[in-house]
Amino acid sequence: RFIESIKALFKNKKLIISVTEDIDETAYLLQSEKNAKRLFEALEDIKRNKNLVSIKSIEDLESLVVDAKNRSN
Repeated sequence: RFIESIKALFKNKKLIISVTEDIDETAYLLQSEKNAKRLFEALEDIKRNKNLVSIKSIEDLESLVVDAKNRSN
């Protein structure tokens, strides 16, 4: 009945149902040694109240993104 209900919701559409194992986001992010190091450094920064940013508007966020892109190039 469940599958039939889903099909009824999306009639006249191609429907693909995929069953996969969900990976824990934290475990996924910690798989890379470089990424894990960066995340733990960021946690230490938070504990020390260091390298924090304040975003008060969408413009602030856009500016941070642009600056980060420029630094990585």
